[in-house]
Order: sequence, then structure tokens, then C-alpha cells
Amino acid sequence: MIFSSKLILWYLQNKRDLPWRKTKNPYYVWLSEIILQQTRVAQGLDYYLKFIDAFPTVNHLANAEESTVLKLWQGLGYYSRARNLHFSAKYILNELNGEFPKTYKEIVKLKGVGDYTASAIASMCFNEPTAVVDGNVYRVLSRYFGIDTPINSSAGIKEFKALAQSLIDVSQPGTFNQAIMDFGAIQCKPKKPLCMFCPFADSCVAFQKNKIDLLPVKEKKLKIKNRYFNFLVIKTADDKTILKERKGKGIWQGLYQFPLLESDKSIDKNDLISSEMFNEMFPNEVSISLFNKKEVVHKLSHQHLHTQFWIIELNHQKDANIDWKAIENYPVPVLISNFLEEYLS
Repeated sequence: MIFSSKLILWYLQNKRDLPWRKTKNPYYVWLSEIILQQTRVAQGLDYYLKFIDAFPTVNHLANAEESTVLKLWQGLGYYSRARNLHFSAKYILNELNGEFPKTYKEIVKLKGVGDYTASAIASMCFNEPTAVVDGNVYRVLSRYFGIDTPINSSAGIKEFKALAQSLIDVSQPGTFNQAIMDFGAIQCKPKKPLCMFCPFADSCVAFQKNKIDLLPVKEKKLKIKNRYFNFLVIKTADDKTILKERKGKGIWQGLYQFPLLESDKSIDKNDLISSEMFNEMFPNEVSISLFNKKEVVHKLSHQHLHTQFWIIELNHQKDANIDWKAIENYPVPVLISNFLEEYLS
């Protein structure tokens, strides 16, 4: 087909030099795809290399402690990716005798692996003609074919998957998939795409109709929720503090944090010391200071965390059993990691 031939020719001349492109080891490709799900290549590359160094095989990852995996993941966000990665590694070791599944149908059963990741691994490592559809692919196909079906609608997901599948070069599916993703990342960029130097300029509907900036179409996002976090950073006379592991479901599950008082709005020192939680934790006099004079706003996909770090200094606190010298050994959310970097410097 002309489309796939043109695309692959472009790719062979312009492809990015990435380490996971030089292997057909499904563990390495899986790891790279999970890291890059919500992360730019420039940032993800360092993490990929660190993970490969720490866990050179899926068995090494399976045998690691979850806290070790989360600590290495720290800074990438969306920690459920790391937990699912670890869970699936243990599944491969214990249930599949350490053998990585070899077909799309089996790969997609791994926890945390969806259609896109399973398609990428199956095509790149096992030559199975399964088309990938990610943000880059949506953008390329919607512009080239002039499709305005919302890409985050159920109808759009089905339509674009079927279209990508119809275009794939079955003789080299892995190369085709990498080509269309790179084309979206390098050539058909979200903003200021390189249309004047595009091999598809003469047949691209969006370019011909001046609709580049209008495609792809997305349905309106969910309303952002604002939350107000107050972390109580305890420092005792013998240099101890409190860190608690977050239990239950949530994006920070398995990570550690300082005692947290969540309020329904920004609070000041008087609000803090009049709260029930504060009085239960600190019945005696303590020294209180606000570390960040300006609220830190940590933006997640569906919520904004307005955060204040309160430094609480006192002689003794019965639950303070973590030495400040050891605090960097604990996996924490990037919000707290950034605070610690500034506070300890």
C-alpha cells in the first residue's frame, strides 16, 4: 500500500536512535512501553536505562521488593504503572515459568497492559500484525484522512483502531508501528507540524483543507477537582520524623508521606492548630513554621493538589521513629521528593 510504503521510507531516513529499538527482547520492549505511557522519551530514557541496570531480566524484577521498584520509579508519576509492572513480572515468573507471553492475546492479559502496549510488543518482538494506536497515531490518521470523530470516544477508538489495522504492512508490522509513532512525534507534531516538508502533503486532507489545528478532535475533559493538602513535617530533638505508607487504592498506593491533613480550602497557622488531628498529634507546645510561603500546586490529570508543608519541631513524638538521615531511602510521591530536595539542601 502506498501509505505504508511512504511511511516506512520516511522512517528509515528519520527514525530516532532508541535503545529498545535495537532488541526484540519482549521484556525490554514491555518496560520501555510502560515507562513511555505517560512520559516523554527524553525523560523516560534515563529511567529505562536505570531499570535495565537494576533488573536486567523479568526474573530480577519479579524478585525485587515493591518498595525498591517504586523508589526507582520515583519522579515518573502514575505509580500504578510500576505496581502493575512488578505484579506482572511476578506472574510471568510464577505462572509462566519466566517465559514472556508471545501473542497479542496472551500479552494483553498482563496487568497494566492494554491494546496499545500488547500490539507494540506483539508486532515488534514476534512480528504479529497488530496495529498500535496512541496519541501520535490518532493525530497522524485523523489529519491525513480528515476524520473528526473524537479520539477519546468509544466510536473513535474503534474507528481509528480498524483504520490503523487496515493500513499496517503485514510483512513488517513492527517497523510500520514504530514508523507511524515516530512520524507523529517528529513530523506530524501537535503544534507546528512540519507540513511543508511532509511526504504526505499532497494527499493529507487536513493540510489541503487547512484543518491541521482542528484535528484530532477530543471530547471535553472531566472537570478538575481542587484539593488542599497540609503535610506535617515533624522534626524531633533526636532528628526523627514520621512517614506513613499509603494503603488502599489510589495513585500513591505503596508510597510514603508525612502525616496529611486535608482541608476544604487553603488554611493558615491558626486553622492548623485548631484542627482535631493537630491537637491529637501534638497535645504539648510545639514550634510551627510554614516552609513554602507560596502554595505548591501539583497538577494531576484529574485533580490539582494545593499543598503546604508545615515544619513541626518538638522534643519528642511517640510515633516519630524514622531517622531523617534515612528518609531518602523511602519511595515518596514526586511532590514530596521535590520538597525534600529543597528542604535538605
